[in-house]
Amino acid sequence: MSEESREPSVREVESWVDEDKVELLSMQFTDVMGMVKNVAIPKSQLHDALTHGVWFDGSSIEGFARIAESDMFLMPDRDSYTVLPWKRHKHSTARLICDVFMPDGKSFTGDPRAVLRRQLDRLAEMGYGFNTGPELEFFLFETSEDEIATLPYDRAGYFDVATDLASDVREDMVEALGEMGIIVEQAHHEVGFGQHEIDFQYADAMKTADNTIALKYTLKAIAQRHNLHATFMPKPVEGTNGSGMHVHQSFYRLEDGSNAFVDENGPYGLSEIALKFIAGQLHHARGMSAVLAPIVNSYQRLVPGYEAPVYISWARTNRSALIRVPAVRANKVQSTRVELRCPDPSCNPYLAFAVMLAAGLDGIENDYPLPQPVEEDLYHFTEDELERRNVASLPETLGEAVTAMQEDAVVRDALGEHVYQHMVAAQKQEWGSYRQHVGEWARERYLEVY
Repeated sequence: MSEESREPSVREVESWVDEDKVELLSMQFTDVMGMVKNVAIPKSQLHDALTHGVWFDGSSIEGFARIAESDMFLMPDRDSYTVLPWKRHKHSTARLICDVFMPDGKSFTGDPRAVLRRQLDRLAEMGYGFNTGPELEFFLFETSEDEIATLPYDRAGYFDVATDLASDVREDMVEALGEMGIIVEQAHHEVGFGQHEIDFQYADAMKTADNTIALKYTLKAIAQRHNLHATFMPKPVEGTNGSGMHVHQSFYRLEDGSNAFVDENGPYGLSEIALKFIAGQLHHARGMSAVLAPIVNSYQRLVPGYEAPVYISWARTNRSALIRVPAVRANKVQSTRVELRCPDPSCNPYLAFAVMLAAGLDGIENDYPLPQPVEEDLYHFTEDELERRNVASLPETLGEAVTAMQEDAVVRDALGEHVYQHMVAAQKQEWGSYRQHVGEWARERYLEVY
């Protein structure tokens, strides 16, 4: 994506609403932890919303505002207009993604979209744009009398066909995403029973962050129509692979849209700026972790043996590495990219892409040295070998990840003080609650023994 499209006019959006026979408009935004929030307005209020915004009370939204500064307004991104496919008939509803503003007209620093925009603007001053391509994995569970069962919907494996009961469900999901303007590139069964993946088109980071949020609630809505529950919980099933959100990344030159990560004569086909970008992400991997893997359950996925990256390293063919450089065909060098494998789909994609970009830029601006790649399977390394090769590990718990983020000035600055403070408070509360909980595992292990 090399240039921005023209934003539709107010009149154009109004004409689309008339043509689509839309009755309600869902004005959407996310809180700090990535939960979608919504203010629904009738069609009669659309013109005022498009020209003056929609006021709301921010004090009730996680990480937004105190009671004394609660008034905020939403300004719709007119380019985000799309009809929700599962609401086309009864009370036809369209979605508009919104930016959040303060009463004085200034952008709200706690708006996750604004956090990402600040980093994208910083990169644009250098003459580049940031492309991302997240790959979201998820599980489908059966439901029973409006309750979620713990039984995966199928017992198929990776790319299976004959035992894949959910192929029709995925087809409906792909169709719905297409109607939402999200171009799906592939959909398939993943490794775990009931586990799936749907990948959509690589594009500018703001667009893909918007699409990531839309994909999650679209898949949940379609699953519900099949009496199923779609979950993006990182590790919902013990003893099998968790769900990741690997993110492919590259810079494009604003002047011509060409890929700035390409150098056919460079190591791994990467340019100097790409190598420094990798160095920056490796340097800040621990500090980013609380943003990319933001909940307690994230660290039950990030353990050795289940294809999730644990060790801070980079490589080409090694899928145990944190950052991988996917191979590209000789005639497709413009597809050159780097893949960060530790994020999971519970993260807020706006904040995740913002800190990923800030970490990479820090490596470029401060000329960080890039460690040697490690192509061996890191899961087979002993502790002594890891230490000898200077390979560090990601945090093992949310508590450790929050501490690492608190010590990382680049990540903190990328989030902004408002988001940073609210995120730390929310995660410390979650970690404290988890530490106090006595679960079935502990009772089974200790109750009779001690």
